[in-house]
Amino acid sequence: MKLNSNFLQRVVVEVSGLNWVDSPVTGIQRQSIERDGEEVARATSIVRYAPGSAFENHKHELGEEILLLDGVFSDESGSFGSGTYIKNPPGSSHTPSSTTGCTLFVKLRHLDLADSHRTVIDSHKATWFPGLVPGLSVLPLSEFGAQHTALVRWAPGTQFNSHRHYGGEEIYVLEGVFEDEFGRYPAGTWMRSPHLSAHRPFSNEGCTILVKTGHLPVAEPSEALA
Repeated sequence: MKLNSNFLQRVVVEVSGLNWVDSPVTGIQRQSIERDGEEVARATSIVRYAPGSAFENHKHELGEEILLLDGVFSDESGSFGSGTYIKNPPGSSHTPSSTTGCTLFVKLRHLDLADSHRTVIDSHKATWFPGLVPGLSVLPLSEFGAQHTALVRWAPGTQFNSHRHYGGEEIYVLEGVFEDEFGRYPAGTWMRSPHLSAHRPFSNEGCTILVKTGHLPVAEPSEALA
């Protein structure tokens, strides 16, 4: 299956309008945002666990990133509440479940093979740092090589400088409304901007976004125009 799998194209998806599709496990459904592959795939999805549902133990050959949107998610390492970020590195395995039910933002098979560090961060308890411009607060979640994942809060009226994305950028809007010169993106919007794309982002109303950069193919300009 290929869905939004051309990483040289800019894509904007209103996730709330996507259908829920049953996974191979009873009680677990997915909204597919991007996917390249069948059941084993490089993918970005919203995953919903019904109360009491669980996956069998499985291995993440190219890693997994999770942001818990609601409910309680569990595996052998513990139970995690809303706002928790988890990075399971390449080669890791676990048996995920949820006794109460939960909803997750999940990215599969996007990590560098050399990234061996597991990360768990509760965004409600962690320290946020001032951003590059007034009105921004940043919570770094993961950094390895060119790849960076973070949560960013925008106070109402915040404007950022025009900038270019080396290795691309991906954003999922968690709260509020994120904007740039190309459009307006309310909560539940996912967007991916390719290598060397540029924009001038701002937020009139304020927002919180999940941002990942540096993980997309670095194509030469001639390739991007092909």
